[in-house]
Amino acid sequence: MVTPVLTHFCDLTVELADIMEMGEGRAGKRRIIPIVGGTVRGPRINGKILNLGADWQTVFSDGMAELDTRYAFETDDGAVIEIRNFGYRHGAPEVIAAVGRGEPVDPSQYYMRTHARLETGDERYAWVNRMLFVGAGGRNRNSVEISLYAVE
Repeated sequence: MVTPVLTHFCDLTVELADIMEMGEGRAGKRRIIPIVGGTVRGPRINGKILNLGADWQTVFSDGMAELDTRYAFETDDGAVIEIRNFGYRHGAPEVIAAVGRGEPVDPSQYYMRTHARLETGDERYAWVNRMLFVGAGGRNRNSVEISLYAVE
């Protein structure tokens, strides 16, 4: 068996617009958080997050948020790459409440993990189409910080 190795791919700063509350759905409280910009910085890739996409969240009765994002970024050399990121954020009720109020909370105080799939038609970055990525991050008042790692 081969043990997977995580290699740092990039750090995302994802800028967010105000939360759009949808109300209670079948599984929990539904909301949409528009993605309006940001940056991508890493050893093999750099660029800007485009002003399109959103996080379609479900918040369950125990406070756990299911994160389901789809957006795109443009590399500094002009490639457009789609990112689909799915994950969970949960923690102690008082910590999650502080995050929800937009207060600064150390990400080590709660769990925010994702798995991402990237896709592009640009041959220079076609290798991202064949990689799995996992992420760890934290929520700020108007942004999310996520470090993505390639599973090798």
